[in-house]
Amino acid sequence: MKKFIFILLLPFLVSWTTPKQDSEVNGINVMTFNIRYDNPDDSLNNWKFRKENVANAIRFYDVDILGTQETLHNQLVDLKNFLPGYEVLGVGRKDGRENGEYSALWFKKSRFNLIKSGYFWLSQTPEVAGSLGWDGACERIATWAILKDKRTNKSLFVLNTHFDHIGKVARSESVKLILDRINKISGGLPVVVTGDFNAEPSSSVVKSLTDLNDTKHLTNSRNVSPLIYGPAWSFHDFGKIPFEERVLIDYIFVRNGVTVLKYGVLAETKDSTFLSDHAPVLIRIAIQ
Repeated sequence: MKKFIFILLLPFLVSWTTPKQDSEVNGINVMTFNIRYDNPDDSLNNWKFRKENVANAIRFYDVDILGTQETLHNQLVDLKNFLPGYEVLGVGRKDGRENGEYSALWFKKSRFNLIKSGYFWLSQTPEVAGSLGWDGACERIATWAILKDKRTNKSLFVLNTHFDHIGKVARSESVKLILDRINKISGGLPVVVTGDFNAEPSSSVVKSLTDLNDTKHLTNSRNVSPLIYGPAWSFHDFGKIPFEERVLIDYIFVRNGVTVLKYGVLAETKDSTFLSDHAPVLIRIAIQ
């Protein structure tokens, strides 16, 4: 009888102990998340009512690399306290220190070593702190890093940004600047770009970023994912925008040997409280 039971259990033991595919074991979860700046006029949607749930969502989805937009310094401090396992990079866009919104870049300290990092403004003078670009309504900034995966010893280039919401010229010129900088800094490494681009998929902004005729082009992760979850929109203004009018303006782009395994827009609430006025976008990738 004992021998019979062992024979029955053997297939289950084998399947349980068989190594998973490399892409499953070493896959990287990447999220872009406009967390909405801490606006006292947001009433029950104010940051103080959302901050813990925002952090819990990041932890629940086991995010390895995170790009946040509209992050004020006090929000950065809050998230650092909630997420002690993460390193954060970035500066305030107004002065290059703590004033203004950060386009912050976060990564798990247990998973990655930081090789190099930096930031630049989306303007005609990218190295000048607080510089306003073209016809932009606000200062805009990009934060980048080269990270080395401790599991695989593979490195990748990651960039997080937030395009202007008013300036058409600013968005167009920001595309050129971003692509040029990625090309110069990444050194041919796999590339992941997160951000709020304030542009819909059919816009000239996204089309320029993903133009196959441009050797520096990026790929929209949604377009190459074998599994897509959630809605085709990301901005909902705390649920105030009718479903049929909501748009996708938050993206994760990839390049150079990055395989997208999953893609999702996480349109979630806690009872009647939204995570933000944007839904975060989450993908799982494998580095070739």
